[in-house]
Amino acid sequence: MQLDRTQPPAFETIRSIRVPRAEEIRLDNGVELYVINIGDQPVVRLECIFEGGVWQETTAGASYFAIKMLQEGTSGRSSAQVSEAFDSVGAFVEMNHSSDRTGIMVYCLSRFLPAVLPVISEMISDAAFPEKEWKDLQNITLQNLRVNLRKDSWVASGEFRKLLFGISHPYAFVQTEEQVSGFDPADAVRYYERHIRQSRFRIILSGQVSDESVGLVNRYLGQVRGLVPARQVHSREKPEVPAGQYRHIERADSVQSSLRTGKELFTRHHPDYFRMLVTNEVLGGYFGSRLMKNIREEKGLTYGISSHVVSLRDAGYFMVGADVGKESAGRALEEISREIRKLQTGLMPGSELETVKNYMTGEFAGSLNTAFEVADRRKILILEDLPVDFFENYIAQIHRITVEDIQETAAAYLRPEDMVTVVAG
Repeated sequence: MQLDRTQPPAFETIRSIRVPRAEEIRLDNGVELYVINIGDQPVVRLECIFEGGVWQETTAGASYFAIKMLQEGTSGRSSAQVSEAFDSVGAFVEMNHSSDRTGIMVYCLSRFLPAVLPVISEMISDAAFPEKEWKDLQNITLQNLRVNLRKDSWVASGEFRKLLFGISHPYAFVQTEEQVSGFDPADAVRYYERHIRQSRFRIILSGQVSDESVGLVNRYLGQVRGLVPARQVHSREKPEVPAGQYRHIERADSVQSSLRTGKELFTRHHPDYFRMLVTNEVLGGYFGSRLMKNIREEKGLTYGISSHVVSLRDAGYFMVGADVGKESAGRALEEISREIRKLQTGLMPGSELETVKNYMTGEFAGSLNTAFEVADRRKILILEDLPVDFFENYIAQIHRITVEDIQETAAAYLRPEDMVTVVAG
């Protein structure tokens, strides 16, 4: 059949979707195990998630170095032996760190769980913190930090969070050379003892999971006694941040400038969360957004510009980011404000909103193709204490948004005069 390329392909609007739910199991020691048993391939992903991160630090950097050192040796295995234990069965291990949490993530074939689980158990309950490996980690961290410090985008993002939350807030934490160079590894050991080795954590096991796999997890991770619930630290003092702050970071060697502008918003629990998601998508959330059409395609000021709604455990924020020529930063900021004002003062065409909705619902449906992608969605619900049907309602919530909602949301939450701005370059 001859393909008529003058006609767009037919499509069907997605109206609903089912997100497989997790089975909750309590191990012998009270640790919560969430099982997402889907997928045709004999592969599993095991995550051990510890509450804390920067929020529970008394010394800056302690949570980062504590979680990273877990794979550097135990009392019974050297760093090389830990690596060999994973490599010999083709397993991949990743140590995760954020302001809110730390964790261990391991991918492996289902049949190799008996080989992987004893190593994970040792890493959690018997980490050794050897001196040579500590020095290596410190040097690698410094090298990576120095590379990042040469990037305008990295500097601008860090400074933006400091303006947004205040320099001492956990969500504003950025490593410095002085902090990494002067860090005492004893502080990482103390953090490990209190917030990892003795702390009750949560496990998410996804992929092709059998009853035998669940039994193995209980055997190796469900027998450690005396674990205590993680201390929830949600009341760190946050200073009043004046609206409209602007900071320029002069970097003489830069050929471009990275700009960040935005403001603090709210978490996924907020009633206007979905309205804000769609408003953001219209403004700068996808390649056909208004910011891309104006600032990239029409004005030619950048190769790419985007806006984001960032959701954290205890806060959220809106941010627009772009890299532009040094002489174009001011003009780009003016155009960003202009596009926001258009959303605030006039109703957008209904056809444009439908395009955005179809893009968002299609993208969401496409993000649930594998067991691990489903687990990522379920993990958000578990860790942020959201309703179990939050993502089942996602598409319906998107379709409820009207052009009036977009105008009202932009007017309520995106006033340019309230935003903080950083330009590095």
